[in-house]
Amino acid sequence: MALHIIDRRLAGKNKSLGNRERFLKRYREQISGAVRRVIAGRSIREVESGDSISIPKRDIQEPVFGHASGGVRDSVHPGNREHVRGDRIARPKGGAGQGSGASDSGEGEDDFVFALSKEEFMDIFFDDLALPHLLRKTLGETPQWKTRRAGFSHDGTPNNLAIVRSMQGALARRIALGQGARDRLHFCRAELELLLRQDQGDAPAALALRREIAQLEARLKRIPFLDPIDLRFRNRTRVEVPTTRAVVFCVMDVSGSMDQARKDLSKQFYILLYLFLQRHYEKIDLVFVRHHTRAEEVNEDQFFHSTESGGTVVSSALSLVCEIIDARYAAAEWNIYVAQASDGDNFPNDSALCSDILRAKLLPLVRYFAYIQVTDAEQNLWTEYAQLQAQHANFAMRKVSDPSGIYPVFRDLFAKRGEGV
Repeated sequence: MALHIIDRRLAGKNKSLGNRERFLKRYREQISGAVRRVIAGRSIREVESGDSISIPKRDIQEPVFGHASGGVRDSVHPGNREHVRGDRIARPKGGAGQGSGASDSGEGEDDFVFALSKEEFMDIFFDDLALPHLLRKTLGETPQWKTRRAGFSHDGTPNNLAIVRSMQGALARRIALGQGARDRLHFCRAELELLLRQDQGDAPAALALRREIAQLEARLKRIPFLDPIDLRFRNRTRVEVPTTRAVVFCVMDVSGSMDQARKDLSKQFYILLYLFLQRHYEKIDLVFVRHHTRAEEVNEDQFFHSTESGGTVVSSALSLVCEIIDARYAAAEWNIYVAQASDGDNFPNDSALCSDILRAKLLPLVRYFAYIQVTDAEQNLWTEYAQLQAQHANFAMRKVSDPSGIYPVFRDLFAKRGEGV
């Protein structure tokens, strides 16, 4: 039997961080199951918040040390009519300490409630997806560069010369260098004018003042009007402008063949895509488009729970996505992603039109288009889309028919390419 030594010393604020990490590592399987059960009842936008999860106490029982009494002790017990010395007494059924209430089976235990932070919650949720390594170069942030003014420099090309700033610098330099001489010149002129009014223009003091005035004027004239040190050039630098905004179009077929189980499969994929992109972009918009014979933009609750259905015309949804992009999400400013979920069944003449819309309009605008078919059968829409997959690197398609396949399919869709991975 493995023996676990538990250090219950606290690491400040009544918390033992080391024990917490060991607990998460040791019971990761039980915690992962609890996290997925919690996520199943959440909306897409609420899925990433932390929560308290419950784990059956029987799954986390720990061996403990106890102090035995030691030695041999004799004890006297009341007699009885059922047993004699040497009988083996069966363990009683039920009894105190069971936390699940009255039960005729005598079994039951309290659940252990454990609070997870937001980061712990998401780390466990993506434990089998290795999100930090997903499609960084193909799907991650593609930095854009633009030039910005970065002040002024002393060197540069003539076409970047800042004339006004250079002249301001020259004027400031001339004022600073000649201020003392100008003050002295003003004083000497005032003194000379006073002597002239007193008819002492030929006095030695007046001659000395005239010589000093001439020297000061010559000194001021030697200050250059424009010096190379005054020149200022507009400085520009290239700065990275990260792509910080993304919009995810969730497009789902809600025709009669899409039952609740297939809609739930689609929701799980949309949740993964939303969370993945949210780790790369500061702002994420979600646009929900549902369609049968006609398409409409709806909120999340209507998207997953509306009972309206009908035939299937997929091109109506793709056309609506194009209209929304043109109206609200300029491709130059937004990173556009589309996730389409369908059972693949479509009006026969409409699948070719869908392919044309994707090739001519949507795929040139989007960063990534993922098509998920929630059945294994190859319908006419799958056949048309297969031709696009070979021609466009930003288009991918996969099949999934049960919940256990969602995570492998998502990992396959968003794996690194071109690096031997």
